[in-house]
Amino acid sequence: MVLTIILLILAIPTVAALLWLGGVFVREYVRELRSGDAPEAGDGATEEAPGPSRRAGDLGLLPPELQDTRTAFPLPEEVTDALRAARGGVWKPAATLLGAIGTDWEARSYVSFLLGEIAAVDDGWLRDWEAELPGCADAAVVRARATVILAWKLRGSRRAAHTSAEEFEDFHLVLNRSRADIARAAELNPADPTPHITEIWTALGLGYDHERMERLWAEITARAPHHYEAHFSALQYWCAKWRGSHQKAMEFAGRAAASAPLGSLLTAMPLIAHYERALHEGDTSVEPDRTPEMIARVDAALMDVAAADPDHLRIAEVRHLLAYYLTWQDRQEAAVEQFRLVDGYVGALPWRYEGDHAAEEFCRVRDLAVEAAAEHV
Repeated sequence: MVLTIILLILAIPTVAALLWLGGVFVREYVRELRSGDAPEAGDGATEEAPGPSRRAGDLGLLPPELQDTRTAFPLPEEVTDALRAARGGVWKPAATLLGAIGTDWEARSYVSFLLGEIAAVDDGWLRDWEAELPGCADAAVVRARATVILAWKLRGSRRAAHTSAEEFEDFHLVLNRSRADIARAAELNPADPTPHITEIWTALGLGYDHERMERLWAEITARAPHHYEAHFSALQYWCAKWRGSHQKAMEFAGRAAASAPLGSLLTAMPLIAHYERALHEGDTSVEPDRTPEMIARVDAALMDVAAADPDHLRIAEVRHLLAYYLTWQDRQEAAVEQFRLVDGYVGALPWRYEGDHAAEEFCRVRDLAVEAAAEHV
């Protein structure tokens, strides 16, 4: 699962009265906005002209300070209760929750990750659980999650050139230890793909070669062939910034999207691969987002979301991606609709890569879409 990867904030333009007036000027203006070099408002702007933030407020959309950056959607009450109990040192609600989830692998991997995040900071409650119920597969999968999360916390979020030798040493030490925890969780519940999905992040950090990664991937797809988190995690491995290349990442994403049934949401993978490449190359232009190929990818994801279970745990994450790309494709009304459906919760790509500025970046792009949609009415 994705962990914290923190980058930079783009500047927010204070006046958008000149946005989306047509033709080449529109394209050049959006390119400048996206790179953070928005032009100043002309002399004709007046204080009476409503800016994007005001129009967004008129639609009931929330300002940055009211956006929840921890999650992409409101968590179910039973999940928040279990997380709260774990933070308070009580393990039984977590055990009850995972027991109720059963073989819903998407939910199991998601919840075990959230619990693992807590245990990576303070695992007293998890140690109590393990002592009370030795051999419990649910406790074991949380332990595996926690160990891998702890390793990545020890490494930190900085690039390798800015990561100390001591941080790398601790990182590799704990990641190596995680393999035993992962193996134990897999042994206790052989049908569960979650331990193997967790191992992707061990593979990424320790540098598994491609052949070994393919074997791990076969273990996952034998258990859950269309698992969203599994595909997202594996895509990270195949990205150029880690163990693959731009070509390998897009090939992997394309196969995932083409082979998955409608409603699986795996059409998001090419959108993520495209974003990862732009981020890696520092390409802030909008033209690559507007090619016929990218428009077709966004259309496929729109169809996927429409066919998906409304309660799918990952549907909000795909909506965030759609809102982002629809904005840069000048499909503003459709973008605003996606923004409305996710407003208030911004712990998703692409905003998550903005770190502490995720809410501001979400609102910046959202407000541009709102303004442009209003201008086109």
